Amino acid sequence: MSLQDDVNAVKRCLDELVRSVGQLERDLAREQAPQERQSPAVAPGRPEALAAAPDAPYGASGRRGTEDEGTGHRDRRSP
Repeated sequence: MSLQDDVNAVKRCLDELVRSVGQLERDLAREQAPQERQSPAVAPGRPEALAAAPDAPYGASGRRGTEDEGTGHRDRRSP
């Protein structure tokens, strides 16, 4: 092959690559568009609700009855 043939082959490959990347970008945009329309997180006019966590340490009353939930007995270590 001559140098010119090599250059032409590279140009064809680059053109093919540009077309493929363009197609991938269009496919990706098409795939993302329905998700954005359906997602409540991105719905306009809907503020995101934040849960406030207290700065004070949690009391023992919040752990009452945890031995029934599979977290172990209060006075023993888990195996």
